[in-house]
Amino acid sequence: MKKHFKIAIQMDPWNRVNPKTDSTYVIALEAQKRGYSLFSYVPDHLSLDQGVVKATGSYFSLYPNKKKFYHLNRTKTVLLNDFDVVLVRQDPPFNMHYITATYLLEQLSNKTLVLNNPKYIRDYPEKLSMFYFKNIVPSTLISSNIDEILTFHKKNKISILKPLYGNGGEGIEKIDHNLIRSKQLIKKLLNHYQLPIVVQKFIKDISKGDRRIILFDGEYAGSVARIPLKNSIKANFHAGGIAQKTGLVFRDKKICNILKPFLKKNGLFFTGIDVIGNYLTEINVTSPTGIQEINKLNNTAIEKIFWNKIEQKLKNRRGG
Repeated sequence: MKKHFKIAIQMDPWNRVNPKTDSTYVIALEAQKRGYSLFSYVPDHLSLDQGVVKATGSYFSLYPNKKKFYHLNRTKTVLLNDFDVVLVRQDPPFNMHYITATYLLEQLSNKTLVLNNPKYIRDYPEKLSMFYFKNIVPSTLISSNIDEILTFHKKNKISILKPLYGNGGEGIEKIDHNLIRSKQLIKKLLNHYQLPIVVQKFIKDISKGDRRIILFDGEYAGSVARIPLKNSIKANFHAGGIAQKTGLVFRDKKICNILKPFLKKNGLFFTGIDVIGNYLTEINVTSPTGIQEINKLNNTAIEKIFWNKIEQKLKNRRGG
């Protein structure tokens, strides 16, 4: 007899979810098909009361292929220790609200499986964790010093600027030999984000797209190429990138094998790595996307692999 699991999802509000593209939606829909109880809440509604982690939200149901695709039951406050799994699936930004939520989730007992591990999604943000793998990343600088950035850029000739904690292609700029314009763009990003920025050597293979590779528990589940629109350098789906079928190409398999022990050890169960040509450019650990695009292009349902692996984890934790 199949176990009736209770699943809580820390996520963005349901009215901001697009059921045609959203990865959390298909994960939750598969959980519903398996008969799990599903509860959702937004990070701001997480609290710690005398050491007890609580969340205020709603149990919900999903209705595929309908305009009103979700129904939220009456709002209630629950104890997260009563749940088998808590999935952390809200979009960044990586700010103090985000960090505080990870601290609160760390207070949960080992009885509840939190994915991804809140300590390590905090400790290994998307654009910083890749530096543990210097041999497979492009030449990259993180700095807020304009002179240092320009010196680094001159060596590259063409560089990409990114906000350190942005997502979805936000704030990405390309700079070249025009140093006046380059300096203006660097200042613009520094002033806007008030943080160091990422400066990365431009990889020409971006014309073939970047590849979002989905890993579950460090193992390859599927991949999709994201092709930038004409005259654009942004391949992210949020920025208009076009999905194209791909397998493991260039050094993808090697990169996955290098990352696997690190991801498994640190409880980074669901990750979406970004690869351009032979280079790892990001390790997305908070709310990776791409499941629906991979499924459509390959006639697969990788959310089934997702829950099969979690069921096995729960079984192992409980000794059979």
